[in-house]
Amino acid sequence: MLYGRTTYEMMEAAWRPTAAGEWPDWMADWMEPFARSIDAARKYVVSSTLERVDWNTELVRGDLGMAVQELKKESGNGLLVGGVTLPLALAELGLIDEYEFVVHPRIAGHGPTLFAGLSTYVNLQLVSRQEFDSGAIALRYETSR
Repeated sequence: MLYGRTTYEMMEAAWRPTAAGEWPDWMADWMEPFARSIDAARKYVVSSTLERVDWNTELVRGDLGMAVQELKKESGNGLLVGGVTLPLALAELGLIDEYEFVVHPRIAGHGPTLFAGLSTYVNLQLVSRQEFDSGAIALRYETSR
């Protein structure tokens, strides 16, 4: 998982167990498998302001493009990226191979706009879709090169 500082801090606050290894009281039983997978996952944080990280996390500094290209060479199932600012930067660098958008059945009417300011079009091809009981739909696209 590759996060910017803001998303990392938000994910850590929501999905990290307490020092005693317990999950927050607000967490529903059906959320625990997701929480366990996030907790166990290797995480990378792009930040020039954080001094140190833990929670199975490594700081990414320096040239973003070069750093991400090196991470993409590592074994595993690829990188998952969340947030708003970091995905825009990676899209500008042409470093995103697949996009997965999860559409939730709620309209917020506020907040940041995903990929606002992208300097060029990115053509996508739908490769899968998954519907959830909650009404959310996950759409996975590959970039058309």
